[in-house]
Amino acid sequence: MEVAKIVGVGLIALVIVIILRQNKPEFVIYAELMAGIIILTMSFDKIAIIIDLIQSFSSKLAISNRFVMILLKITGIAILTEFAVSICKDAGESSIASKIEIGSKVMIVTTSIPIVSSLLEVVLKVLP
Repeated sequence: MEVAKIVGVGLIALVIVIILRQNKPEFVIYAELMAGIIILTMSFDKIAIIIDLIQSFSSKLAISNRFVMILLKITGIAILTEFAVSICKDAGESSIASKIEIGSKVMIVTTSIPIVSSLLEVVLKVLP
């Protein structure tokens, strides 16, 4: 029923945005921002469950905790980026949204370098 709560908040926010757009369009972005923050906050409990599950799998499978943390960081970057890009696009600032996307892609590639280098080391050991 968590989804019903999230959908409910989204639909209430939609009604508020429609009303504000007719009467006070300058406040629309604030309503959209608050709705996004509320929905993101509602998702944090589920994100914590996923993190715990991934950490338990990594300990059972003898995967380096360092790699798991890198994957979680990359996932966090992607989620926050999508949130910020959506807000920028809602505000009509697609050029800023595209800059955020480019910056986050650079951050994801930079963050993933230890995983890529470890993978290359394994490949080089296997090759004759």
